[in-house]
Amino acid sequence: MQNIISKGKDIEEAIHLGLELLAVTKEDVDIEILQQGKNGFIGIGKKEAIVKLTKHHMQMIQPEKFNEHKTDDYDSLEELIENFSKGSLPISSMNPSSEENGERHIEKEREGTARVIDNKIYVRDSPNHYSMVTIGKGIKLIKNSSIVNEHSTVVSEKDQLEIQIEDGDRQETKWEVTIDNNGLNVILQVTPGFEMKRKVRDTGPDDHIELILEETKVVNNSLTYEDVLNKLEVLRVTYGINHSEITKAVFTMESKAFEIATGKAPKPGNDGWIEMKVDTNPRNGLVEDDLGNIDFKETKMIPTADKGRVIAQIHPPIPGIPGISVKNEPIPPKQTNPIKVRAGRGIVEVDDKIVAAESGRPSVEKRGLLVKVAIEPKLVHRNNVNLATGNIRFSGDVEVLGEVEENMTVEAGGDIFVHKSTSTAKLITSSSILVKGHVIGSELSAGKNNMLTVELGHLLGRMNVEIEKMISVIQQLTQSSAFKSNDFSVSGLQPLIKILLEKKFKKFTSLAKNYQEIVEKGKKYLDDEKWVQMGVSIKQTFLSLSKDVVTLKALITLSEEMGKLSEFSKTPVEPNAYITISDATNSQLYSNGDITIIGKGCINTKVHAGGHLNVKGVVRGGELYGRLGAIIDEVGSSTGTKTIISVPHDQTIHIRKALEDTVLKIGNVSHVLIQETYDIRAHLNRNNQIEIR
Repeated sequence: MQNIISKGKDIEEAIHLGLELLAVTKEDVDIEILQQGKNGFIGIGKKEAIVKLTKHHMQMIQPEKFNEHKTDDYDSLEELIENFSKGSLPISSMNPSSEENGERHIEKEREGTARVIDNKIYVRDSPNHYSMVTIGKGIKLIKNSSIVNEHSTVVSEKDQLEIQIEDGDRQETKWEVTIDNNGLNVILQVTPGFEMKRKVRDTGPDDHIELILEETKVVNNSLTYEDVLNKLEVLRVTYGINHSEITKAVFTMESKAFEIATGKAPKPGNDGWIEMKVDTNPRNGLVEDDLGNIDFKETKMIPTADKGRVIAQIHPPIPGIPGISVKNEPIPPKQTNPIKVRAGRGIVEVDDKIVAAESGRPSVEKRGLLVKVAIEPKLVHRNNVNLATGNIRFSGDVEVLGEVEENMTVEAGGDIFVHKSTSTAKLITSSSILVKGHVIGSELSAGKNNMLTVELGHLLGRMNVEIEKMISVIQQLTQSSAFKSNDFSVSGLQPLIKILLEKKFKKFTSLAKNYQEIVEKGKKYLDDEKWVQMGVSIKQTFLSLSKDVVTLKALITLSEEMGKLSEFSKTPVEPNAYITISDATNSQLYSNGDITIIGKGCINTKVHAGGHLNVKGVVRGGELYGRLGAIIDEVGSSTGTKTIISVPHDQTIHIRKALEDTVLKIGNVSHVLIQETYDIRAHLNRNNQIEIR
C-alpha cells in the first residue's frame, strides 16, 4: 500500500494510526491534511480529523498480490482504500477463513478495542485500557467456559470468548386439500413455512461494543408436486386436474388457495309449464288520455273464450344434463317436476291441452308449479245494488251497471266492475275490483284468498318454530333416565304437551287459536282444503283432548306439513289481483296486488297494496302502504290531519309535493316533514336512516 487515508479524534491520532497501518515512520511519508478535527458542543457537530499519507518511494503492486485483496468486492480502488482506512478490511487479505481474517485485522487495530465479525469477538488489548462488551437480549456470552450473567463485562485478548444464540422460530409448510360438497372443486390451501435466521450484528472496532441480535425471516415452501399428486390419488381425484395451478402452489411464497381440479357442473333442466293460447293478463280498467283525463268509454276487460277453445298447452318437464365430479363420477342434475293443473269450473284436459268446456272469461292463477284454471261466468246487474235486490254473491265476474248502495255487499269469485259509486258498501273478491265512480265509506278487498293464504302461512311459520323446539325438548326428556316409556303408552304425548304449553310455550296457544279463527271466517275464500285440515290437526293435537294417541312421530309429521304450507304461502301468485278506482273518502282498500287511484285522490282512507301504490291525485289524511313502493302526486293537509305514507325497508317513496307534518315511514323508521317539500324520493341508507333526495 503506497498511500492511505487515515482518521482520528485529532490530527496527531490520525497520523499515528496511518503510520501504523503503513508500517513506516513519519519521515517516510508526505502528509496532507484533508479535515481538521472538531469536538462540537456536547457531541453535536463533532468531526473527525482526516489525513492522507503517501510514501516517498512508490512501489508497484504485483498483480497477483493485488488480486489477493478481493478488489472485486468493491466498486473502485478508492472505495477499497476508504474501507481500509475505516478498519473494515484486513491489511493482508488472503482470507483463508473468517476467523483468520478477523485475527489478522485485529493485529492492526488500535489498542484497547473490540469488534464482532461473523458471530465472533476479536479483542486488541491496551496497556492503559480494557474493552467493554454489553450483552443484548437473546444472546449468551461464554467467557472462559463460564456464562456471563452480567449485562456488561470487561474482555481482553487472553479471554476465550464464545457467542451462543438460541435458534429462531421455525414453522413447517402447511397444506390441505379439500373437495367441496358438490364434488366439483378441489381446493389446495398452502401456507409456506419459515425459519427465523439469527446472528449478532457485526460491529466495531470500539472500546465499548454491544452485542445486538439481528433476525431475518426466511420463507420456504417444502410442498412438492409429488405430494399433491399423491394426495389427489388418495382422494380418488382423476377428473379436471389443473396442473398449472399445482405448479403455482408448489412455488408460492404466500398463504393462498388454489383450485387444482374442477369438475363439470350439471346443466339444469326446466320444470313443466303451460303456454297460454288466449290473453288472460289483467288490465287496469280505467284508461287515461294524453291529457291525463279518464276516458270511461275506453274501459277494457279480459276477453272471453268460447266453448271448445284451447286455453293453454301443457308442456312436460325437460330433464337436465348430468355433470362430472372430480372423482369422475356422474352428478345428477336437479330434479325437474311437472306442472300441476287444477281444473276448475268449465275446464277439461284433453291431450295435454286445457280446453274451455263452456263460454266465459278464462281465469288462470299460478303459484309455483300449481296452476288453477277456470272459466268464470259473468253476472251483469243492470240496476243499483240495494235492499230491493239484496246482496250479490256470485262465483264468477260481477258487473254492476248502477251503484252499490249503503250497507250492501258484492262478493265475487272473479272480477267486480262497478260503473257508478259505492257508498258504505263492501266489495270482496278473489280477483280484481274496478270502480268508475266515488268510493265513499266503503271496504274494498281484492285477492282475499291470497291474502288469507299469506296470513295463515305466516302464522304456521311462527307456530312451527315453537313446535320444533317442543320436539327437541320431548326428545331430550325421553332420553332421560327418569323417563318411563310406559308413562304415555295409553294417552300418548298429550299430557306432556299440555304441561309444556302451560310452562314453556305459552304463546303457542294464542297463535293456534288465531289460526282457527281466521280459517273459520275465511273458509269460503280458501281454494285448498289443506288449510282447513291443518286447522283440524292443530285443534286435535294442542287445543283439545282427543281420543287419538299423539306420538312423537305424528308430531314430527305435523311439523313437516306446517313447514311445507308455510313455504307454499311465500310463493308469489301470478297474476296478482288489483284495485283501480277514481277516488275514495273515509274508506278501506286492501289488495294483494297493485292499488291505483287515478282520479282526484283519497281523503282519510286506509290503503294497503301488496304490490305498487300509485295515487295520481291528492292524499289528505289516512295511512297508505305500498309493498313494492309508493308514487303519489300530493300528500298532506293544511288542517293538521295526520297523513302517513309507508313502505317496507327495501322500497322507495316518491312524492311530487308533500305538505308540512307528512309522515314518511320506511320499515320501522319514521320521518316527519317540517316544511312543504317538492319532488321527494325517500329510501333507507346504510345507516338505517331515511334519506331524502
